[in-house]
Amino acid sequence: MSSSKHFDVADAALAAQLFGQQNKHLKLIEKKLGIRLGSQGTVIHLSGESAQVHVGCRLLEELCLLMREGLPLYPTDIDYAIRILSSDSTTSLKDIFCDTVFISARNKLIAPKSLAQKNYIDNIRENHIVFGVGPAGTGKTYLAMAMGVAALMRKEVSRIVLVRPAVEAGEKLGFLPGDLAEKVNPYLRPLYDALYDMLDLAKAQTLLETGVIEVAPLAFMRGRTLNNAFIILDEAQNTTAEQMKMFLTRLGFGSCAVITGDVTQIDLPRDRQSGLLHAIEVLSEVSGIAFTYFSDVDVVRHPIVQAIVRAYQQADQKNSDLNRSGR
Repeated sequence: MSSSKHFDVADAALAAQLFGQQNKHLKLIEKKLGIRLGSQGTVIHLSGESAQVHVGCRLLEELCLLMREGLPLYPTDIDYAIRILSSDSTTSLKDIFCDTVFISARNKLIAPKSLAQKNYIDNIRENHIVFGVGPAGTGKTYLAMAMGVAALMRKEVSRIVLVRPAVEAGEKLGFLPGDLAEKVNPYLRPLYDALYDMLDLAKAQTLLETGVIEVAPLAFMRGRTLNNAFIILDEAQNTTAEQMKMFLTRLGFGSCAVITGDVTQIDLPRDRQSGLLHAIEVLSEVSGIAFTYFSDVDVVRHPIVQAIVRAYQQADQKNSDLNRSGR
């Protein structure tokens, strides 16, 4: 069923920002929602399938509210906004996009870009242990890092501990050159990348050198108790059940732990159960522990990444269906 509506921005300057140069923002909305948009002065005319026109009107309303709050409008933000409102048109984008987690050294606002990301940071604020589970590109590690750095800057914790298992398909550390620290350093690179994206290089180096921020392989956690710390365990799907239990029991007073992983990217030997899958099964009902699940809808990298994630998920489902049918 088709319908048509109009939306009046009622502000020439705001309308110019909303429309974009040569109406590129309106063209993007047309493409993503499959509707027609026409403009006359500050008025936008929408026509097409009723449900999509409704989402389009809500989108324009919410984008105007964001711009009145002083937020710049980028095509990627429009894409994220469409995903959110297509899922739930009653959602307030202001509650999500304006929930600033941290402002980086480059004055970049770090804030959630999806409902799952908003739920994730709220869970981190309210719980001692939080699991973020989902595909690559959904911001699991990046947002956890931002929350940790923000907590450190506010002096809510005295240090950040970044942990990663040194596991990769088909590779054994014993064959790599150097001592243990040198062998595992390449596995920790993604954590350094996120850190350097948020802090000035000199400041980050100082915090690392003084141990205020520690980046370590999971093997180094055994026997320790971490008090007043923000701890992130990345790539948790590559822990064993024993390693996951060891890590979780390192948590001391005044500490928070965030565990991130993608259960479709397990590199453990086939006879070893993933510690992340085991933890999901064992800890789902434990008070003080929260789980946030991400999907391809929450991918915040280049749009092609979302399409890639979805394609692999469809392929995995097809293979699973074939295996069940016995073909």
